[in-house]
Amino acid sequence: MSSSLTKGLRRSTSRSKAKPTAKTAKRAVKAKAPSKPKAKRATSAKAPRKAAVKLRSAKKAAAKTKPKGAVKAKARKVAPKPTARKAAAKKVAVAKVNTRVKKTQKLAAVRAVRPAPAPPQPRPPTQDESAALVAFERAHKEFARGRFAEARNQFRILVDKYSQVAEVAARARTYLAIAESRLRTESILPRDADSLYDRGVIELNRGEYVAAQEMFERALKREPEAAHIHYGLAATRARLGSIDLALESLQRALNLQPSLRVRAQHDHDLNPLRNDPDFDRLIFSSPS
Repeated sequence: MSSSLTKGLRRSTSRSKAKPTAKTAKRAVKAKAPSKPKAKRATSAKAPRKAAVKLRSAKKAAAKTKPKGAVKAKARKVAPKPTARKAAAKKVAVAKVNTRVKKTQKLAAVRAVRPAPAPPQPRPPTQDESAALVAFERAHKEFARGRFAEARNQFRILVDKYSQVAEVAARARTYLAIAESRLRTESILPRDADSLYDRGVIELNRGEYVAAQEMFERALKREPEAAHIHYGLAATRARLGSIDLALESLQRALNLQPSLRVRAQHDHDLNPLRNDPDFDRLIFSSPS
């Protein structure tokens, strides 16, 4: 009997060792729980790191929420002030500008006070130049009257004698060539007074006043008492600017034919004479 009991006890103990119950398992867990101090220590070491991360994120959020004006104001406060060297450089630049302005003002004042330079006086003509000018004027008068043969001779003498006066000699050569060309056409010109008068009217209307004057003067040589030819010569001389000669021809024409006064009052060729008092006397006064 005793042996059977012992066997049963042994079996029960072996079973209890082999298959623990749920209660015994819970007890074992509770018993092992105090052996985890390392895990608690690890969590306690990580806690300050998490707090630091949270502080950084909070600072970033606060920086985002701040207004832009405050950031700019802070930046302006932080901006460094100009150094002493920069301030000295600015003073030097300002001083240079001021000196330049003062110099320009002084120069302007001096120029305003300084008198303007006198224009250069023309050089007086030499003896040869004055003599050449007198000879040219004499020959030109003959040319303007239509006396081309006499004008040609005088221009030739002038060119030979005063060739060193370049300007006057060049003008004399030009008029000499014109006079010679006029003389070459004399053989082709008509011979009677009426044909010469008609040719003079054509030249006057074309604006060739020198040629017209020549035609009228040639016609007067054939008929010296023709009033209409004297009138045509007066109009041509007025166009050429020979006021005195034009008035003489006009007076001769009106003496020969007083009815020409009506024509002269509206003739455009006589416009250069209208400002002369002798013209009013000839045209608007009653014939004696």
